[in-house]
Amino acid sequence: MQPALIKTIVIVGGGTSGWMTATALATILKGRYQIKLVESDDIGIIGVGEATIPMIQLFNKIIGIDENDFVRATQGTFKLGIEFVNWGQLGDRYMHGFGKIGQDLWTTRFDQYWRKMRALGRAQPLEQYSITRMAAKANKFMPATDEVANSPLNHIAHAYHFDANLYARYLRGIAEQRGVQRIEGKIVHVSQREPDGHVDAVQLESGARVEGDFFIDCSGFRGLLIEETLKTGYEPWTHWLPCDRALAVPCSSAPRLLPYTRATAHKAGWQWRIPLQHRIGNGHVYCSQFISDDEAAATLLSNLDGKPLADPRPIRFTTGMRKQGWNKNVVAIGLSSGFLEPLESTSIHLIQSAIQRLINFFPDQGFNPVDIKEYNRQSRFEIERIRDFVILHYKVNQRSDAEFWKACAAMSVPDTLAHKIELYRARGRVLRIDDELFTEDGWLQVLEGQNQPVEAYNPLADLQPTDDTAAYLESVRTVIAKCVNVMPDHEAYIAKHCAAAKVNMA
Repeated sequence: MQPALIKTIVIVGGGTSGWMTATALATILKGRYQIKLVESDDIGIIGVGEATIPMIQLFNKIIGIDENDFVRATQGTFKLGIEFVNWGQLGDRYMHGFGKIGQDLWTTRFDQYWRKMRALGRAQPLEQYSITRMAAKANKFMPATDEVANSPLNHIAHAYHFDANLYARYLRGIAEQRGVQRIEGKIVHVSQREPDGHVDAVQLESGARVEGDFFIDCSGFRGLLIEETLKTGYEPWTHWLPCDRALAVPCSSAPRLLPYTRATAHKAGWQWRIPLQHRIGNGHVYCSQFISDDEAAATLLSNLDGKPLADPRPIRFTTGMRKQGWNKNVVAIGLSSGFLEPLESTSIHLIQSAIQRLINFFPDQGFNPVDIKEYNRQSRFEIERIRDFVILHYKVNQRSDAEFWKACAAMSVPDTLAHKIELYRARGRVLRIDDELFTEDGWLQVLEGQNQPVEAYNPLADLQPTDDTAAYLESVRTVIAKCVNVMPDHEAYIAKHCAAAKVNMA
């Protein structure tokens, strides 16, 4: 017999995760389920997840967001990649650009031909074969266009920087229009039913009781339902990702509005720089075993582009994941499900993918354990592969100036990551496991950008005559350069299409 359908979904917590979840479910479920979101104005949100990766375009498309309207409403800018400074050695710079590297033509991957020709002195640096990296370097931006057939302009991949608080507010407006009921109040008690321990209601400070069949925990690090109530357990990854604190501070804008995020490695961690239309978001992620809070704050404040607009806000965290993202009738989404530092801007993507997974395994009141098990398996696979990619940045550094970086280079890493590094060092091979988030080109850019040695290239690259390969690479490089030359300036593009109202940040 088919179990009864769920009638009421209760989302605990607002912010980016709560309102992304509410908006997506309201859109997909088309008003056939009652959706309630409980949040308190008295409880602050983290609100530092202001950089994204290109998959957010799919989320915005599904819920029907117009790109220019969204960028305008969130003081947003466009993002073509992340620049990494001082991650290999002091003074090094490279960019992890979105989209593809080069143009595949013959038997093996483009980068294998590039590696062969680079060793012969007949190829330019890797960045010159990426339209997003070269556009970012030139401060250019435009969305992909198919007006010119078979052009690199077809393959521009972009994401966004935006004010996370404004994004949550923007989504709230859409969600409420689509029937989501927002309930203001602080939760003081969580009620569980007998005999299975499922959550059946949350009680507010006002005495009101909010009942539901299915609960989504978007309460942040606290994990009010998934942890404090259901005691699900947490798996820490601090032995691989030792940073445990961050300081966040906005500052006034710089003269140029850059179309990329910057991550600058410091003595015991790294600093993010996220350009918005009205300010720059900054933060210092660091390991408290190697630097004091005061020194970390001083490092942050001495490396801003403009005047700080607030005091640095401290954030403490433990990298890792909840042992189950879905437990009984509760799904944790966002920080309540786990945390990876924002080095590769995956926080909002993990919210998005959890929502998609939830839709794929949407329950009835039977809460089939087979579905829940598979949801948790997929969640673990995804975050573990992203974890490996983040660890990679720390592991393959050559910094000898600071104990923190020497410890990172010496640490053991997960077997899955060690295997990828070994494959790369043998013949420059980059391996993407199943449907993991980061592509071969993403892994390539970090490994190459952080000076990882490669013993040889794929022998199949020798099937083509050397002069033909050189001409092929030069053709790719020249076409990309011409395309970048005709692209508009990033700031000019924003001014024309999606400039936000001016805000006085003084």
